[in-house]
Amino acid sequence: MNISVRLFFGYFLIVGLAAWFVLNTVNRETEPGIRQATEETLVDTAHVLAEMAALELSAGRIAHGPFADAVRAAIRRSPQADISGVHKESIDFRIYVTDAHGIVVYDSRQAAIGEDFSQWRDIARVLRGEYGARQTREDPYDPASTVMHVAAPIFWQGELIGALSLAKPMASVAPYAERAARRVKESGLLLLAASAAIGLFFTAWLGWSIHRLRAYARDVSEGRKTEVPTGGGRQLSELAQALAAMREKLEGKQYVERYVQNLAHEMKSPLTAVIGAAEILEGDPPEADRRRFAESIAEQSRRLQAIIDRMLLLARVEQLQSPEGLRRMAPGELLRDCVALRQQALDARGLTCAVQAGSTATIRGDAFLLQQAVLNLLDNAIEFSPEGGQIELTASDDGEEVILSVRDHGQGAPDYALPQLFDRFYSLPRPTTGRKSTGLGLALVREVARLHGGDAGFENHPQGGGQATLRLPSA
Repeated sequence: MNISVRLFFGYFLIVGLAAWFVLNTVNRETEPGIRQATEETLVDTAHVLAEMAALELSAGRIAHGPFADAVRAAIRRSPQADISGVHKESIDFRIYVTDAHGIVVYDSRQAAIGEDFSQWRDIARVLRGEYGARQTREDPYDPASTVMHVAAPIFWQGELIGALSLAKPMASVAPYAERAARRVKESGLLLLAASAAIGLFFTAWLGWSIHRLRAYARDVSEGRKTEVPTGGGRQLSELAQALAAMREKLEGKQYVERYVQNLAHEMKSPLTAVIGAAEILEGDPPEADRRRFAESIAEQSRRLQAIIDRMLLLARVEQLQSPEGLRRMAPGELLRDCVALRQQALDARGLTCAVQAGSTATIRGDAFLLQQAVLNLLDNAIEFSPEGGQIELTASDDGEEVILSVRDHGQGAPDYALPQLFDRFYSLPRPTTGRKSTGLGLALVREVARLHGGDAGFENHPQGGGQATLRLPSA
């Protein structure tokens, strides 16, 4: 089965199940919700009527006084109300009043006067001082004949003298429940139809995009020249661009060859120095030469160790899809921590550091990797600064990004070197020693920046020296 068809069926199945679940739940809850709303209204009405009936019940004229007359007049009314499309022509309620023993003394239908209702749940609970309500079928075999009764106590001068029960047939509210259920079903069918149309559109669009991408991959595998497909959304366009970039690198194997050649070259130089010094030491040279060659071996070993450590760290960063151990950091605090870690190197060359944390924004990322990135920038500034100079570290933001910059007051970088400074194994000779570094520090800085959604750069400052920047998204 075509992937687009499978996606459509999967999408429609999920939408259909969700719609069925929602519709089924709404249908199940519609009638109980209307019943609960009706009961709440009956509670208010019953208590109002109980207060109105208290005087006449206490005087013994509840069945023939103004209260009974008002109820009869209300029942004869025809409200002619149009409620959300349901026409109401009659007053549908029943009122009966009992004394404190549950004996009916008034019935709006004149059907139960003198009967003992003390066992009915609504009257019994109210006479015990509790909330009383019940639902009873007038016809035990007909669910539509259910009548809801809500009772309220009747007090006179603080004494319970009886109870009033207000009854409402559920058949009178059934049209509202049926109308709500019908509208829910109609809306559900409309939702399913709209979902199907949207699903078909996006399935066709996705199928077209995947077909073009598949055709491009087939052309690449067969060695044919073809243009990179565009359109189909940002992700598919980026995937096509990635395939094009991968094709370029795989065809010439330029990336792998250059990487291996540079690594071999960088490691060959210190290894040659170590081997040469070791061979001389085997010949038992004078003590002064022995010390000098031993120091050379130690220095070259440290260089090899630095190359290996940075290669491992760089490889780890390149393999990460997102930063690990995320936490919020204040940019100024990060800069000050890095200066403290390099204080000994700064003192050795008589350098001073000025930290300006003008940004109130925070950054969120891997604290160790971000610290390593700033330390690499600071190490470069230390090595390229003149003796007794100053290094300026600043943190600023533009609302969306936090910019960390490290500026030295040295000679800056030659114009020809600027585009290559962040390439692996590319390094400039240090002004004081003439030696080069591993050439991995700035490459690591850029990889860390990109891992966090930012970037790194370097430029010669207009007033002299070089300025490296690390741009990171603001948290």
